[in-house]
Amino acid sequence: MYIPAKNTLYISLWPLLISITISLGAQAQPNRNQPANSYLKLPSTKPNATERGPTERGPTRRFFGMHFDFHANASDAQIGQNLSEQSLDSLLTAIKPDFIQIDCKGHPGVASYPSRVANATTAPDLAKDPLAFYRAVTRKHGVDLYVHYSGVFDVAVLEKHPNWGVVKADGSMDKANTSVYGPYADSLLIPQLKEVADYGVDGVWVDGDCWATIPDYSPAALARFQAETGIQPGPGHNWPRSDKDPNYDAFKNAARQAFIRYVGHYTDELHKHNPAFRVASNWAYSSMMPEPITTNVDYLSGDLTPGNSVNTAAMEGRILAAQGQRYHKPWDLMSWSFWYQFGPTMSGDQKTAIHMKQEAAQVIALGGGFQGYVRQKHDASIPLNELPVMAELSQFVRARQPFCQGITPIPQIAVLYSDVTVKKFDQKLFSRDQAYRMQGVLTALLDAQFPVEVLSEHHLTGRLSQYPLIVVSQQDSLAPSFRQELLDYARQGGNLLLIGVATTKSFADELGIEPIGQATASTRWVHYNGATMVLNGLFQPVQTTAGVASFGQINAHEYGGVIPGVAASTIPFGKGKLMGVYADLSQSYIQHQSSKARDFIATLAHTLLPNPVVTVTGSHLVHVIANRLDNQLAINLINTGGRHADPQVFTYDEVPPLSNLTLTIHTKKKPGRIVQQPENKPLPFTYKAGVATVTVPKLMIHSVLIVE
Repeated sequence: MYIPAKNTLYISLWPLLISITISLGAQAQPNRNQPANSYLKLPSTKPNATERGPTERGPTRRFFGMHFDFHANASDAQIGQNLSEQSLDSLLTAIKPDFIQIDCKGHPGVASYPSRVANATTAPDLAKDPLAFYRAVTRKHGVDLYVHYSGVFDVAVLEKHPNWGVVKADGSMDKANTSVYGPYADSLLIPQLKEVADYGVDGVWVDGDCWATIPDYSPAALARFQAETGIQPGPGHNWPRSDKDPNYDAFKNAARQAFIRYVGHYTDELHKHNPAFRVASNWAYSSMMPEPITTNVDYLSGDLTPGNSVNTAAMEGRILAAQGQRYHKPWDLMSWSFWYQFGPTMSGDQKTAIHMKQEAAQVIALGGGFQGYVRQKHDASIPLNELPVMAELSQFVRARQPFCQGITPIPQIAVLYSDVTVKKFDQKLFSRDQAYRMQGVLTALLDAQFPVEVLSEHHLTGRLSQYPLIVVSQQDSLAPSFRQELLDYARQGGNLLLIGVATTKSFADELGIEPIGQATASTRWVHYNGATMVLNGLFQPVQTTAGVASFGQINAHEYGGVIPGVAASTIPFGKGKLMGVYADLSQSYIQHQSSKARDFIATLAHTLLPNPVVTVTGSHLVHVIANRLDNQLAINLINTGGRHADPQVFTYDEVPPLSNLTLTIHTKKKPGRIVQQPENKPLPFTYKAGVATVTVPKLMIHSVLIVE
């Protein structure tokens, strides 16, 4: 599970840190006096071909599943004692998942099964082998079995081998994170996961991987950096240690590439051992790492922050969907079934089925798979108290699977998520810092009912012209070649919406503007089209040149104090248009979700894209996703009501239905039918001049309009 920086808006939960006592004991070994039973025996030989499945890795069955983990530690007693085949039968029968994921080795580094690998630390009190138990029962149900395995993050192995850890910038040894330059992968991770694969397990979800990787100043890391870049240490034999030092960006990028090599290495070695074993590294190639996929991972996955997951799923899902489409990789996102808040005392609650359905809808509407996370007990058993919620969630997802799986998005608005900017802006090797800067504008566009994709340079290059509008919001560092490609796109008839102080400054000449003084973050009032919006973020006054159309008067006070400059401007550019917004809008919208800010952004976007493929009237609480399913349009409508974005509300059990939503859908020929699914309800519509108009009488949580 990802642990975000303290200053991020969304408070992620890592309850396991609270429950883990790091009294591991370097010599912890399996209890040799354990009772003999059918689930306490490692397989002595590899399973046969029938048990292991196909010899080649086929499509990954991960549309709906459940995740369970407990991050075993050395103090856990009688692991496996309460495992009940009847209990697991009832869970699998009620939920009918494609797969489940169970604990194997968590961040403490303690295996919750009897590992024989030389460098393993195994829980000392095993009553049964949970891995053997879960494999036997899931196989009986035809359910795939994956394991949760902590990769880079491993406390126990560093107690045994401190020199396997990262050397931090101050020269001290890290006690939790292993070095991707060291022997950890070949001496523990790979042997242990080969051992797991020999149980007949279908795959692994490697946690504590990219987000746990930190800059490494070990001799091996420094030697590799010097050999690859030719960069020498500075005065006093000092290497770059912060963004104030020369070559620090090069050092960070070398560290990122080292992690990618590490993932590629263990993935390839596991595939050599068992070609059917499926591998994912949690959050690899996601918002934390939005670069081209260069390793042989089998699927993409990540776990959402427990708070505001509806909006976070909308962002993370679009980033993974773009990667999945580009590289033909299945992907899924995991929602935590509980919401906790850290502090002097922990507080929180289990989410309701309605709450989780909204999160699931954001994911499956983009074509991704969905999994729910329920905490496994520290005896390795699975609690059944949340079974009714998970069964209801399963029914919700399965009913929509035929209308969501295998979709292709219809290009409308592309929000740029620049890999170059991520690498430049993020201080950590892999984080969501830049993603949060982009998320507010994305959410505002979604709240304004626009169909939006989130795409990086490698998704857009060569196909920008497919998108009528491209939004570049607070993307401060662009490669010159890609910047030129964006301008060429506009010259040829495309529309660029450029948002943010630094972004617009980098396009000042093309926008026809000149900055006035310095950017400030004091409160400003924007008056436009008879409405008023409050600006709280960074704002840059500008003056426009001839031929530039201005938009929005800026006031220092609500009713006066006009400030030179404009909120936005637009200018013809070749056959297309450039529009600039001279304020950082994103963070303000994340914090407040002001309807005025939404309408301001919507007004600008509609100026550039007046006729999107679908428009919705009747409510602002609808997210729209326009897909193609085979030869049909599939218009997803998601009811985003409920207090999911309120940090004071952990969960809720009611989302009021939306009534009488009117959609206009642009389609070249008259549809045969428009059917609301999964309700299987044909809807009356009118058709004129290439536009079908239809009213949806009621939207509960999520429906798909299939335009036949």
